[in-house]
Amino acid sequence: MTAQEMWNLYTQENPKDAREKYEAWYFGNSEAMANNLANLVISGEKTGTASALALYEIEKEALPQKNSYHIILDYAGNAKCIIKIAKVYTTPFCYVTDEHAFKEAEGDKTLEYWRKVHQDFFTDELKEYNLLFDENMLVVCEEFKIVFK
Repeated sequence: MTAQEMWNLYTQENPKDAREKYEAWYFGNSEAMANNLANLVISGEKTGTASALALYEIEKEALPQKNSYHIILDYAGNAKCIIKIAKVYTTPFCYVTDEHAFKEAEGDKTLEYWRKVHQDFFTDELKEYNLLFDENMLVVCEEFKIVFK
């Protein structure tokens, strides 16, 4: 199913949201990561994510907004579910909390695991722009809920 097809189904059931806009995207930078994280969202385990603020700035991309809609795709571009952002905040990487790490639902859901995989991920992502990972760099943390699957 395409993102537009899923959005059409959602708005048929929720006509009050028909004028809302949505963004469609997948998590991560690999097929395995995108599909695994999409499945964690669909299962209800994953209710949070984090991104490097520097990448939003470099790409001149607007930050996610509370109450915005996002269609989560698998790596092949198939729509898997629709989420609605409940909370967005920025914080230094080193101040991300146990609670947020648990909401991301990756690995054993601990902050230690979160820091390891996100340091590796951000290091790779920033390398494309000749930037270095820094524990004090700002990350954009999001919390969301599934509204349609």
